[in-house]
Amino acid sequence: MNSLIKTCAVICALSWSAMAMAQDAAAPQADTSDDTQVEGTATAEESAQDGLSMGTSDVGSIYVAETFADWKLRCVRSEDGKDPCQLYQLLLDGNGNAVSEISIFTVAGEGPAVGGATIITPLETLLTANLRMAVDSGNSKVYPFAYCSRKGCHARLGFAEADLAAFRKGAVATIAIVPAAAPSERVDLTLSLSGFTAGWNALVAANEAAQGE
Repeated sequence: MNSLIKTCAVICALSWSAMAMAQDAAAPQADTSDDTQVEGTATAEESAQDGLSMGTSDVGSIYVAETFADWKLRCVRSEDGKDPCQLYQLLLDGNGNAVSEISIFTVAGEGPAVGGATIITPLETLLTANLRMAVDSGNSKVYPFAYCSRKGCHARLGFAEADLAAFRKGAVATIAIVPAAAPSERVDLTLSLSGFTAGWNALVAANEAAQGE
């Protein structure tokens, strides 16, 4: 099965010596004969602007605020500094390959769900087989897939307080999916619960602060 998560490293190399040479070449030469403005100075100044970055806003970018064992608290930068966050973890198959990912978020309101999650699996997932999750040796819960995008197939899960209590007490959760190319087989993905309690508490605090509560 192809890995869902592909990480690209983008390296930008800046040559300061080359920049200095370019600026020297573009800078106008002073006229020492008199104080009269040199003809064409405006054009020279305009050319000196070439290649200068004025910077861009990082609003909307994702960053890791904290790490709790196997969980990362990932937040989105906002203009007012009140950044909403989610708990994030890659899910690995039995060979240690990153196959899926989970993002856990808080849920407000009076409904039964106090938390939720989005799990993204490969496009090769058999959707009719649904997704199953079990904590340690407990019984599995079955969740349907909501939709597929270019990134993968998405399942949206709701967690009651009892589900979160199981996560706090548990060691690992197993998420089972079925590949479309082999409908008789099952792929078990390991979700580590190490650090979940501290991560969840930080997530609640961060989102309450973001909402001004």
